[in-house]
Amino acid sequence: MRRNGTGMALIFIAPYVVLFLVFRIGPAVAGMLLGFASYKINGATQWVGLSNFHALFTDSLFWNALRVTITYTVIAVPLTVAVSLGMALLCIRSIRGIKVYRALYFLPVVTSLVTSSVIWQWIYSSDGPLNWFFHSVGLPAVNWLSSGNMVLPSLSIMSVWTRFGFDMLILLAGLLAIPHEYTEAAMIDGASAWQRFWRVTLPQLKPSLFFVVVLELIQSFQVFDVIYVMTGGGPGDASYSLVYLIYDQGFNFFNFGYASAAGVVLFAITLVVSLWQRWIFRGET
Repeated sequence: MRRNGTGMALIFIAPYVVLFLVFRIGPAVAGMLLGFASYKINGATQWVGLSNFHALFTDSLFWNALRVTITYTVIAVPLTVAVSLGMALLCIRSIRGIKVYRALYFLPVVTSLVTSSVIWQWIYSSDGPLNWFFHSVGLPAVNWLSSGNMVLPSLSIMSVWTRFGFDMLILLAGLLAIPHEYTEAAMIDGASAWQRFWRVTLPQLKPSLFFVVVLELIQSFQVFDVIYVMTGGGPGDASYSLVYLIYDQGFNFFNFGYASAAGVVLFAITLVVSLWQRWIFRGET
């Protein structure tokens, strides 16, 4: 019976395993191998070894894209995690209508990213509500998306709005899993609200924080949709990210080997950063 049960289980999971191998693992391996080849749009493939990586590392456009991606990540990730944690701490309170507030905060997550990008593009426009507010209080208008210095902070703020709801739910679940006895014991010992948060809540929340930070890092390194809709990599190359470089080289210039090499580098960077974070949070997850 045990053998029969195992056989039936394998039969039921086989379609998923096949689809996973064909549509996830297969393309990933093919993309990595393509980084070592020259692929033409007519299907002709030639093995070129490390030539694509040499061209990549000697290309100033790649280093600019890497700088843009890292800068965006440094701005967006701390902002998103801080806002998510703050909203989770607010939503854990037992107040009237809190479930409605939680649903409203989660609404941007289920909204189409393209739709959100178009809305924020209007908000950031020269005659949009943000500059209208600045003008009404006597402040000069800001070129949010057409200024090289402001475009990445502007995109980061928009990304916080679209992503904090999901992270908030994860952190909220982590907060609800903390035993009330810990907080009550700290209150009896005379700990202030800040001491309870720093000494009790935050240490117990580290596994959830680790997951959120890793998730946000991966998403920030892979930012594309927002840039494609709102800036197109501009002004100039000020928002030209690594994923936008991969898209541009692959689907505009049909330089698939170069684009695949950039994808391999992006994967390696994301993996190293994730492992580094795992080492930092060792023993806490």
